[in-house]
Amino acid sequence: MTKTDPENRMEHCPIGVFDSGFGGLTVLKEIERVLPQYDFLYLGDNAHAPYGNRSFETVYAYTLEAVQWLFGKGCPLVILACNTASAKALRTIQQKDLPAIAPDRRVLGVIRPVTEIVGTLTRSRHVGILATAGTVASQSYVIEITRYFPDIAVVQEPCPMWVPLVENDESKSDGADYFVKQHINRLLAADPWIDTIILGCTHYPLLEHKILSHLSPGISLLSQGAIVAERLADYLNRHPEIAQRCSRQGRRDFFTSEKADLFDRLATLFYGREIRCREKL
Repeated sequence: MTKTDPENRMEHCPIGVFDSGFGGLTVLKEIERVLPQYDFLYLGDNAHAPYGNRSFETVYAYTLEAVQWLFGKGCPLVILACNTASAKALRTIQQKDLPAIAPDRRVLGVIRPVTEIVGTLTRSRHVGILATAGTVASQSYVIEITRYFPDIAVVQEPCPMWVPLVENDESKSDGADYFVKQHINRLLAADPWIDTIILGCTHYPLLEHKILSHLSPGISLLSQGAIVAERLADYLNRHPEIAQRCSRQGRRDFFTSEKADLFDRLATLFYGREIRCREKL
């Protein structure tokens, strides 16, 4: 088992939430809404962000390092609130690493919760994915949706400009409109029968208002945060052995791997309120 720091005894055992940067804060915000009593520890790996175009091996190495660090802070459960990490690292960590380093702890991702329910929401059985190039290349959404709903046709559209737009606080600009419309049009041209679109990046909720303005009323837009939060609550109900090990004092702690002042400034865009983070040592 991974050793915990002396300052993090069992009385403080938060749920860890990890992202390559800021986007996972949109997921944490929704999880807090559903599970406000739990303690949470957020880690953003801003020193290595973005993950989207990095190799599988690199993303896996960075993600495993982060998971081990969170385990060292006493987290019995870690949520990979990053689509790229969920796509490129989650399965290897679950199947290879956990049995060796922490068999009594769990790591969950953000892709499966959405893919498990999308088949109950689409009527046409045609689903679109808007995601980073890395997530699209991994084929994770296609694989997971096909596993649960083999009759669904899935079309993906990589949106490489969307994360920089959000992180540069340009999500409400005219320039953002251009790039949002461009990728929506490409997706729907590839499959006009799409009636459900998944936002496959945790940055994209900040563009949701613009995305919706370019969709017809008959197309549903799925954002991960609320779905992940509800599925996590269900997971904890079904796994009391994990839930009982998670402390519940409503405590929130935030860490970044680099430049805490920058993280604090930009985190407000994603989290909706000011935070004060510390740099991971």
